[in-house]
Amino acid sequence: MQFAWLCSHESYQPEVLVDQAVRAEQAGFDMVTGADHFHPWVDDEAASSFVWSWLGAVAQATDRVDLATSVTCPLFRYHPGLVAQAAATVDRLSGGRFRLGIGAGENINEGPLGYVFPDYRGRMSRMDEAVEILSRLLDGEKVDFAGEHYQTAGAKLYSPPLGRVPVWMAAGGPKSATFAGQRADGLITSVKNVADAQERVVGPYREATRARGREPVVMATRWCVLAGDDEEAWEALRPMRGLRAPGRLEEVDPSVLRQRADDMPRDDILSKFTVARDIGEVVDVYRPLVTGLGAQYVALQVLATDIEEALTAIGQEVLPVLRDL
Repeated sequence: MQFAWLCSHESYQPEVLVDQAVRAEQAGFDMVTGADHFHPWVDDEAASSFVWSWLGAVAQATDRVDLATSVTCPLFRYHPGLVAQAAATVDRLSGGRFRLGIGAGENINEGPLGYVFPDYRGRMSRMDEAVEILSRLLDGEKVDFAGEHYQTAGAKLYSPPLGRVPVWMAAGGPKSATFAGQRADGLITSVKNVADAQERVVGPYREATRARGREPVVMATRWCVLAGDDEEAWEALRPMRGLRAPGRLEEVDPSVLRQRADDMPRDDILSKFTVARDIGEVVDVYRPLVTGLGAQYVALQVLATDIEEALTAIGQEVLPVLRDL
């Protein structure tokens, strides 16, 4: 099992996150991931840098850790061919350390640029075409494609990846999980309840993957707030508090989500996140993901008021225990 550290692009500016990625490598993590957002979840204490530029910088600043998007959306503001080109470039700059994590997107990233964000069926119709284009380009093909949503004419990557770039797909329900098993190389899923995730997501994914004659690859993720009390937890959560605000799936303006979150009782927001009161409890937060899912990767997504101190402590006191498990 390998362990990933999420660099939260909604919380920190890119230059800070480059240093954080280096610290994660030094702390013993096997992988560093970054989300691809255009807008963050609040407007007052947040960030939202371009993950692909950041990945190029991290590729040069690190030596060992694998890199991944968790996740990028190849459906709207990017043509899937452009995502393939970006993935291949990062793979070359990192010496073959890149994994491409993709997802069906969120309106807060696509709506601000004028894209009409369709329902699930519409997004998955696009994803079906996007995965084909991505995979064929990353496999070295010259691609002519005439689909309902995307077209290519003799498209080819002339700076190809150094090896095969795995395409992992995010899923939160059985339909997306089955699609990932049928079309992608791996699954990324956020886990709140292990039994539920196993039944609704990981199980259908594994079944679909094995039906193709492939071995399943699963990355399990979970948010955790590391804080000694509720006041510290709220401070740590401030850049992400709009993530659990009402209407987040439809909204495009972070200021609206910030206002909605601040109008809610703090306890309601905090109750939507897992809070660890000390380093020992961080082990307890991620133990079920390590022991209960059979995942190949577990991603720690941690919020803290002093993230550098938390990262060092996690490397010293949490990762060794999780590896033993």
